[in-house]
Amino acid sequence: MTATDTPQGAQSWLADTRTSYDTVADSYSDLTRDALAAEPHLSAGLGLFADLVRAAGAGPVADVGCGPGHITAHLHRLGLDVFGIDLSPAMIEVARREHPGLRFEVGSMTDLDLADGSAAGLLAFWSLIHVPDDAVPGVLGQFRRVLRPGAPLLVGFHVGDESRLKTQGYGGRPMRVHVHWRRPERLAAWLADAGFTVTTQLLLKLDQAVPGAILYARREP
Repeated sequence: MTATDTPQGAQSWLADTRTSYDTVADSYSDLTRDALAAEPHLSAGLGLFADLVRAAGAGPVADVGCGPGHITAHLHRLGLDVFGIDLSPAMIEVARREHPGLRFEVGSMTDLDLADGSAAGLLAFWSLIHVPDDAVPGVLGQFRRVLRPGAPLLVGFHVGDESRLKTQGYGGRPMRVHVHWRRPERLAAWLADAGFTVTTQLLLKLDQAVPGAILYARREP
């Protein structure tokens, strides 16, 4: 799918997401650069993902919606051959500046510029949260297409049953993106429909107003 044949609704939310994160790229990077150090459960979850990639045969891993590249860099330190993809050119500029030894490319999860079966793992770490419900199955189809059979997928997201329009973002800068909170069982059903088997669920921050979750899945043949 190209920009010219993307439905108008998709063009709208993609454009809003791109513009919003272009606007907040530097402030978002400053706020999140060291955030993982205070999240031991997230760190452990990423370590498990790295182990699953190696157990499935290792190879290139895509961090889709990588933002400023902090998670990409963490996975690289864990020994993965990882690269980042993000819709926002400004985010990719920040990622390349802060992690010059790693590969980062501008791209959309709705139309990944990756060959079929070329990825040994894929991570969508709180990057599906801006994708509307009707676009999620197509995105998961892209994930399945680029993953090898048996390769692991990790999806992190906010847990809930609502969507909110975010108009002010990191550093007080303006944004216009919808943030979608979803139940793990709903995302698990979408994954099953897309050809994945969900193997593990990790719930996070259950004492907070907006908990988080990580689902681990495996691409079926």
